[in-house]
Amino acid sequence: MNLSPPIPTGIRVKTKEKILEIDFNDGKSYTLPAELLRVESPSAEVQGHSAKEKKLVSQRRHVGFLGVENVGNYAIRIRFDDFHDSGIYSWEYLKFLGENAGDIWAKYLKCLTDTGLSRDP
Repeated sequence: MNLSPPIPTGIRVKTKEKILEIDFNDGKSYTLPAELLRVESPSAEVQGHSAKEKKLVSQRRHVGFLGVENVGNYAIRIRFDDFHDSGIYSWEYLKFLGENAGDIWAKYLKCLTDTGLSRDP
């Protein structure tokens, strides 16, 4: 069991493919789609101030990146082409998304279906 905090050893933003690739100091690498990162933004605008306040973000199938910038030594801020830029993605949160992307995505798709919303604009 690795108890050291996750630290990225490489981050690549592939604008055309709309993915962020991230490598961690434990040797694991993840590919995170822009859409997943956007709909799971850690911002209060999306997450709210409690689990009950979380907003279901729809219509982001085609969202892409405008830019990524470091926030200290612990996170990045992603600017999306829908102009959302208030989420601070800590290394821990990015690793969590990478490790759980399949389950998170399945839950997101079910929530869209259950509420009659769509990924499409």
